[in-house]
Amino acid sequence: METKKGHKASIHISDLHFEHKLWKRQLDFYRDELSIFEHRLEELVQRWTDNSVLAQLEQYQNRFVREREVIDELRHDVNEHANQLAKYAQEHPVAIDHVRFEDQVDLRDRMETFQKLFAELKSDFMVYVAKYL
Repeated sequence: METKKGHKASIHISDLHFEHKLWKRQLDFYRDELSIFEHRLEELVQRWTDNSVLAQLEQYQNRFVREREVIDELRHDVNEHANQLAKYAQEHPVAIDHVRFEDQVDLRDRMETFQKLFAELKSDFMVYVAKYL
């Protein structure tokens, strides 16, 4: 987990821990938002019988299911990384705050990509809902 100077970017464990906590809370928030969107879908399904509208609603429902899966995957990966750090800290308790770890660039990129795509989905859905309410 440690990196040598001049190699990959490194970061303190407290900064990694902060990001883990932040990401978990953000993922919880996105999961809650999905529940709200799904409830809205149910309302729309009850109001509309037009097959083209129902087909679009089903597409959103499928997208929401996939977003839930992505949230679960990200949460799992965040937890895995946090567990690896905790194990390292337990095995090397002396001066753990002075050890630098490889930055979690890939995980951060995945979170940022997810957040961007989720925002786009939310925006599209809100426009769609306004059109059919």
